[in-house]
Amino acid sequence: MSEISEDEIQIMDVDWMPFHPNPQKPAFKPPVGAVDAHCHVFGPANKFPFAPQRKYTPCDASKDQLFALRDHLGFSRNVIVQASCHGRNNDALIDALISSEGLARGVAVIAPDISDDELSQMHDAGVRAVRFNFVKRLVDATPKQVFLDIAERIARLGWHIVVYFEAADLEELIPFLQQLPTIVVVDHMGRPDVSKSLSDVDFQRFVRLIDENENIWTKVSCPERLSNGGPPYGDVIPFSNLLVERFPNRVLWGTDWPHPNMKSHMPDDGELVDLIPQIAPTAQLQQALLVDNPMRLYWPEIIIEGK
Repeated sequence: MSEISEDEIQIMDVDWMPFHPNPQKPAFKPPVGAVDAHCHVFGPANKFPFAPQRKYTPCDASKDQLFALRDHLGFSRNVIVQASCHGRNNDALIDALISSEGLARGVAVIAPDISDDELSQMHDAGVRAVRFNFVKRLVDATPKQVFLDIAERIARLGWHIVVYFEAADLEELIPFLQQLPTIVVVDHMGRPDVSKSLSDVDFQRFVRLIDENENIWTKVSCPERLSNGGPPYGDVIPFSNLLVERFPNRVLWGTDWPHPNMKSHMPDDGELVDLIPQIAPTAQLQQALLVDNPMRLYWPEIIIEGK
């Protein structure tokens, strides 16, 4: 970790939308032990500089702010996903995981030449997955063989893989996804076009992918990112609800705080939590989505020990 000098201060993009300063207290009370299974930390840039090759420069969004939001929303744990603005330097992520005292797990982005010792240290800190990003506006292309080699290495640690892509790219990615040797978690429902129907060929391709591959999960997150109409995101709810009810044991939910690269508006995280009963309408589905599934994936040792 190297602190940045004053003449290298990284100023956020002029069109960057900072996270909501005062989200409401949600009316919905998550079940005990609920996990926000998709969120990020940014910087602070003077301590954890953003990567030179980044495609955007965000505002600072610290671990302390994230943990305060967790408590405010009524959640118990976080899964923190390495953001592309930090590249393959996971220092901010690792610092947050260590500071969480076991209440956070991490999804890292790693270089192909990372050492076994580094992987072991990351595991000890709480990393349990790696992220492969295929969204072209966020990252430069990486040969798929590089990802496959990384997948083989992290599989030995019991880690899994998180993938981020857009719906138009799924058809080409399916053979690659089916080669991965671990559980695969797809971010944000594969970014469906919610202006189309549930029977649209692209969304049905995604549903079929999960149906035919028992190792593939998805996050029913980011209605604010997918919606064409904005709050209360009614155009997204049917897609999320279909996946929760069809695959109740392979879905996760997260805030996506601090909502990177939002351009239309900045969501209120309390309002996002209040959408959960529409996504998962029964107590049983809510328990699976918010507690059982993320605990099984990220804290299996706690389940085994009965804690």
